[in-house]
Amino acid sequence: MKIAILGYGVVGSAVAKALIENEKIIRARCGQNITPVIALARHKKDALIPITTNIDEILQREDIDVFVELMGGIEKPFEIVSQILKKKKPVVSANKAMLAYYRYELENLAKDLTFGYEASVGGGIPIIKALKEGLSANNILSIKGILNGTSNYILSAMNAKGIKFDDALKKAQELGYAEADPSFDIEGQDAAHKLLILASIAYGLRAKPEDILIEGIGNITSEDMYFAKEFDFVIKLLGIAKAKNSKVELRVHPTMINKDKMIAKVDGVMNAVSITGDLLGENLYYGAGAGGMTTASAVISDLIDIARNEFKSPMLGFRDDLQFELLAKDEIFTKYYLRLKVEDKVGVLSKIAKLMSENGISIDSFLQKPKQDEIHSTLFFTTHSTFEKDIQNLLLILQKQDFIKDKPFMMRIEE
Repeated sequence: MKIAILGYGVVGSAVAKALIENEKIIRARCGQNITPVIALARHKKDALIPITTNIDEILQREDIDVFVELMGGIEKPFEIVSQILKKKKPVVSANKAMLAYYRYELENLAKDLTFGYEASVGGGIPIIKALKEGLSANNILSIKGILNGTSNYILSAMNAKGIKFDDALKKAQELGYAEADPSFDIEGQDAAHKLLILASIAYGLRAKPEDILIEGIGNITSEDMYFAKEFDFVIKLLGIAKAKNSKVELRVHPTMINKDKMIAKVDGVMNAVSITGDLLGENLYYGAGAGGMTTASAVISDLIDIARNEFKSPMLGFRDDLQFELLAKDEIFTKYYLRLKVEDKVGVLSKIAKLMSENGISIDSFLQKPKQDEIHSTLFFTTHSTFEKDIQNLLLILQKQDFIKDKPFMMRIEE
């Protein structure tokens, strides 16, 4: 089986290297050779296989059996992959951004063709296969995932070392865990793309990133870490999907979770996905979420499946006759954490409690951090479960109060 690699960067070169070096074991597992014969790169370079900078040179070849798309981006890769599928050629892709926006269009083009995308979520963690195959008899009750290694490293460093966000980010960049422009990771977009792919498999949801709640970690402070430790919480950037009564809530945001939960113990750049099914209960899938060889492992697993000719189900594995509906953001129902910087004077706490009560919000716990100056205090609250629309309304009201001295900060709590 001859393959073309579209994008010969860190992952593309790792795919070629692994296919060449592991040729015998791969052939033993799928019954034939999987041979990389050409790759697309931005510039001519020394490589293990022939390189071209001209995409047409690859697309016009009739001897290519499978195309591996590792270009990154959205519109251009979608255009190229669409051409390939129209030529009735299978595709393997690691492109989570393209799939977040165009997965259903690609599924319609692919029809009975194989479209492998295991590497688009969780690096080498076989989470796509777990959802499509191993858990296919289950009604998926929830998915909770640490889906971005950069954000997880930053939050882990802040928690373990007591350092500020900016210092943790700088260290992540020095170690190569974060890009020079880290916004895609720390603002939650990367995790959202991956969550949408998982939600399509589990629930048949056709949502796009702009349809769901997405918040990043840039406003997390050492004070939030202080509160979390006081109440046995850990802060993680989670992608969350929860199903109830044919509606699914999808959200990506910093989350407080009990320190004893399995997923709370996942630190550094590692990824983990917790899936709860009605038959099997909770399962945790853990591993490296990025890196050349890690991602190459998932890409090649899809190629082996094609070589075995085992892919016969729809690309997303979910038939149109059973689909869930996306729950509106305002209807999310969970517990919340609030951090408020206030004037230190009599009556402030009772005013806050009154405003919360008027908005149907009940206080679960309260903590006041020792003062750092003579006129301001930092107050921390957790609430009982309430609706997103009510907490957002409270935040707008609090911002207008004279005794509030900084923008109120809110974080959701997951049990």
